[in-house]
Amino acid sequence: MASMNISLTESLKQFVESQVGDNARYGNASEFMRDLIRREQARSEFRALILEGASSGSGSEINEAYFDRLRSRITDARNSSS
Repeated sequence: MASMNISLTESLKQFVESQVGDNARYGNASEFMRDLIRREQARSEFRALILEGASSGSGSEINEAYFDRLRSRITDARNSSS
């Protein structure tokens, strides 16, 4: 695993330290930082998907007829897999 050093202000360091230890969610500062980075990575990917969807054109009108068609597709899929 690669290593990286970061500099933190004293208040940020204290916050990180409060998140690790015996009664905390994380065993050490590295676990905490990896989790933060993974969450930011997922958030960025989600944002990209939202923007892609928004720029893909207009979608279906969501109304009762839409849900009726969706229910029919689910029922048909279940029946064809039996």
